[in-house]
Amino acid sequence: MRNASTVTADAVVADLESPDDPVGLIVLAHGAGSDRQSVLLRVLSESLTGRGFAVARIDLPYRQQRPKGPPSPSKAAADRDGIRAAVGAVRSEVDTNGPVIVGGQSYGGRQASMAVAEDSTLADGLLLTSYPLHPPGKSEKARTEHLPQITPPTLIVHGRSDAFGTSAEFAAIIPMFGGQVRLLEIEKADHSLRPTRSGVGPTTADAVEDWLAPAAREFRASR
Repeated sequence: MRNASTVTADAVVADLESPDDPVGLIVLAHGAGSDRQSVLLRVLSESLTGRGFAVARIDLPYRQQRPKGPPSPSKAAADRDGIRAAVGAVRSEVDTNGPVIVGGQSYGGRQASMAVAEDSTLADGLLLTSYPLHPPGKSEKARTEHLPQITPPTLIVHGRSDAFGTSAEFAAIIPMFGGQVRLLEIEKADHSLRPTRSGVGPTTADAVEDWLAPAAREFRASR
């Protein structure tokens, strides 16, 4: 049985779906032009809850303040604070001894990765879908400065046609991370990952169940 609820607190709005006895908790943030109701986050949530995980889809603080429009670079730190607050609020709602995994799509995943780099105790694992490695056509502006500070295990879900980074570029940055990393490539998918056609939901759930969650449990036990 799946239980659904909306968690609200200071700087937190999250839709939480959870089985009766979850094997872990996954907190996902949306991309720059979207919100917690995005098709991708819903597809991922359905597949992951089907494997026994509790999943919270969160609205970042900038999206709580206005329903449309991109985030402001000057407010990125506040969005990271919102991710931290959401993790804390949702954890109090979920009864599990399993790992806590945080991440999200594009901008949301990037901010989650920076929050984990700043504080490795925030999560036991990191799930990044369509990480925006660099702006399209501007590979010289790679967003990699914080990667060495990321020590929890990380799963990167990447569309082979993503303009924000090629497969070769992602393969090249894997050694920069401070922890274990796996790259999951989705065929015939761009930055959106084409969630209704690419099979990204079950494919990602397979990788989380088979590798990321076990690695996150080991990481937590090692601390």
